[in-house]
Amino acid sequence: MGISKLTTDKVKERMDIEEVLGDYLPMKKKGQNLWANCPFHGEKTPSFSISPAKQIYKCFGCGKAGDPIQFVMDIEGIGFQEAIKHIAGRYGIEVEEDETRTPEQNEAQNERESLLIALGFARDFFVKNLQTAEGKSIGLSYFKERGFTPAIIEKFDLGYALDGWDNLLNAAKAAGFKEEILLKAGLILQKEGDASRVYDRFRNRVIFSIHNISGKPLGFGARILTKDKSQPKYINSPETPVYHKSDVLYGMFQAKKAIREKDNCYLVEGYTDVVSLHLSGIENVVASSGTSLTDGQIKLIKRFTDQVTVLYDGDAAGIKASLRGIDLLLEGGLNVKAVVFPDGEDPDSYSRKVGSQAFQDYLENNSRDFIGFKIGLYKEEFTKNPIRKAEVIREVVQSIGKIPDPIIRSVYAKEASGLLGIEEDIIHAELNKILLKGQKENFNKQKDDIFAEQAVDELIPGETATSFSEILRIQEREMIRILVNYGWQKLGDEEMHLCQYLLSETEDLDFTTPIYNRILDLYRASLIQGEIPTSDYFIGLGDQAIQQEVIDLITVRHEVSHHWADTHQIIINTESDDLSVTGFKSILRLKRKMVQKLMEEAKEKIKNAESEHLDETKVHEFQVIYFELKKVQLEIDKELGIVIG
Repeated sequence: MGISKLTTDKVKERMDIEEVLGDYLPMKKKGQNLWANCPFHGEKTPSFSISPAKQIYKCFGCGKAGDPIQFVMDIEGIGFQEAIKHIAGRYGIEVEEDETRTPEQNEAQNERESLLIALGFARDFFVKNLQTAEGKSIGLSYFKERGFTPAIIEKFDLGYALDGWDNLLNAAKAAGFKEEILLKAGLILQKEGDASRVYDRFRNRVIFSIHNISGKPLGFGARILTKDKSQPKYINSPETPVYHKSDVLYGMFQAKKAIREKDNCYLVEGYTDVVSLHLSGIENVVASSGTSLTDGQIKLIKRFTDQVTVLYDGDAAGIKASLRGIDLLLEGGLNVKAVVFPDGEDPDSYSRKVGSQAFQDYLENNSRDFIGFKIGLYKEEFTKNPIRKAEVIREVVQSIGKIPDPIIRSVYAKEASGLLGIEEDIIHAELNKILLKGQKENFNKQKDDIFAEQAVDELIPGETATSFSEILRIQEREMIRILVNYGWQKLGDEEMHLCQYLLSETEDLDFTTPIYNRILDLYRASLIQGEIPTSDYFIGLGDQAIQQEVIDLITVRHEVSHHWADTHQIIINTESDDLSVTGFKSILRLKRKMVQKLMEEAKEKIKNAESEHLDETKVHEFQVIYFELKKVQLEIDKELGIVIG
């Protein structure tokens, strides 16, 4: 069944964008809005704007926009109804089902939701197995040997997969789950060469549940307890429609609150490392689960903090092989420190060996910034080898070059100079070479959307014909922007609303951009019903394309500080100060572009007529049309104050 409209309305009334997005992002107030680094694309400086007044967000980097429901849908990768349930759960709103849905609609439920339900069933099945005779003697005894308490076992949904080919399969089928869903969830496998035979993926292993940041199980890691060398030590869930390894960090659900509070994230390698650190009183820890660090995982950390401390096993060769991860963290805008454990120790073994307090003290006393850590790692190698020292200098400078903040880069350059015993100028010279090379490579990839988000400046002569379609689109956008932002306001002392003036002036104009035509049609339809639509009307329609466009139109990236007027007595006029002028000029600019488009079409017809040697009267006819249009343009230019030589 679907969720009732009453529940959806309650969620929309109760939800607050600052609270909902605050579960995922650290935000800072600037002006009337809140700002954060966008969780949907990699960026170094905040371009993700949240408007508490309008209950919308907008990223000026990648263009993502929406309301709290859309945010949860995008960040969790779920559908509308599941997002409503998620937010309802946050506010303790009871979810009522809509019984008007047909059986066919109920059967065609969202595949993703079905997979999550199946994975939740499997999680519960594995957890309950710890209470069976087999589970107690094998699984539970293993956890107890490692010092895992009942509270920790419950906190991480640790479990056990029974020894047998189809224990989970039979239990799931008895509960009503189809084999197709169990296969897609990665819980069962098909026998090679015989697709009709299926069996459990996880058998005779302890289970580590892998959650998303909302606490729902997405997959599992399973560790073998026997010494059978023909079997891998760990088996993990495969990639599925709900589980993308590159975007998940083990333990993030349990760690996110502590990461925010401590403003630091400890990064380890394995499941047991995470659990052991929690036992030692350290909860701000996540694991990459033995895989190479990815951009998606780095973005996930950055949602909660800018500080990361990488914990390395006491294995010099292994550390050097994994240093690429530090560069990725730096490139992702994170401040990186590192801790190395004594030879032969890892976070799990060392925490159990020395105890909670001594372990916490060790982390605090042995945490080094990445420069000192990296140089210390190679110090013995380059002490007696000048060539190796030169190579290490280049490697260190390469890492510094990954840092997006120029001030932090400068600080680390100075520190590297002292630790390496080399002049700081040489460090900076090498650093500048690296940065210049990177700038050249990225130049064509950079996009500047300032032009698109501000009022359109008039173009000088020499515009190409191909540029008119884009410029016309931007001018159409500008008129719709003014309509959506100010259409309900009255013009001075008159009874006419701005929207009435704008729509009356555009009755004979055909917009070339489909999305703006749709908004215009909806606006007119609403006016016919006696209502002037606001931005809330368009955002609440449920049309994602219109919602995205309207949020883009009403979101302002830069605000004028009140200090100009309060402190400096400098008054800066805005477009809303005189809407009569704003609306009038917007119409004129739009008509000017449309006239220029018609002029270009007339010029093309003249050119074609001459090349095809048509009757001179036909050529003259097109010329007359062109010059009449030119007169109209000059009249508009005069009104706009445009002087063209």
